[in-house]
Amino acid sequence: MNSTDLGKALRELRQASGKEAKAVARSAAMSPSKLSKIENGHLAPSVIDVERILTALDVPEVVKAQLTEAARVVATEATAWSIYRRTGLHKHQDEIRAIEAQTRLLRVFQPSCIPGLLQSPEYVRAVQQNSELTDDALEKMIGARMRRQEVLYDRRRQFHFLITESVLRWELIRPAMMAAQLDKLVTMSRMPNIVIDVVPQASPKAHLPTCSFVIFDTRLVIAEIPHAEITTSEPKDVDQYVKKFQAFENAADKGDAMRAMVESIRDEFLREQEID
Repeated sequence: MNSTDLGKALRELRQASGKEAKAVARSAAMSPSKLSKIENGHLAPSVIDVERILTALDVPEVVKAQLTEAARVVATEATAWSIYRRTGLHKHQDEIRAIEAQTRLLRVFQPSCIPGLLQSPEYVRAVQQNSELTDDALEKMIGARMRRQEVLYDRRRQFHFLITESVLRWELIRPAMMAAQLDKLVTMSRMPNIVIDVVPQASPKAHLPTCSFVIFDTRLVIAEIPHAEITTSEPKDVDQYVKKFQAFENAADKGDAMRAMVESIRDEFLREQEID
């Protein structure tokens, strides 16, 4: 099956459902024009695109599994960040938000920065400071990131964040703001559906922190590298990331020990602020 056949199959399923294209596009967090291009074979959909469209159409699981696998074969698995910036990073945030809304267990490993779902607005702004976004695009992106965080308060969903100690010490924003950001981590870690673990610098590790990645249940992984975002739903690939996550989890500080570490680093930032 090529992208034209896949698009045709999606169009036929939509027409059979009796749903209008605009309604499906809205539920799938994409523009009607993008859905039209996919259905007409002018745009190869990503695995994420197909998953969202099929969810909006409420098709049987067996059909969803078949077409999602077809999309995995057809789709280009790497999308350059420059493309997301050109089409709008806030739109990509909405796409990720739609995936998160369909996920029961979300696992994040982050050796580079505070995970997006836990970032303060000031931290988001600092992360994007070299992305060449216009002021308007940046504000839209920050707003979209904050809306994504609403999913954390859905008790039906579980979140497990693994962060390296170096992330907590990386002074991306002013000391007082870093202290506030770390306070947010401590507060969120007390929620019953959220686990935040920290891999200390001094502990022995079995793996290298080569990149950040997010595992959506056991069906999908999104990994980030400097120039692109990589998506895979290949079971062997997903299993590799799950094992890597578990290895880092085994080396991490948890619960009160984790909070004591974060609070200690926060206090260092507060003392630094007093000196300034």
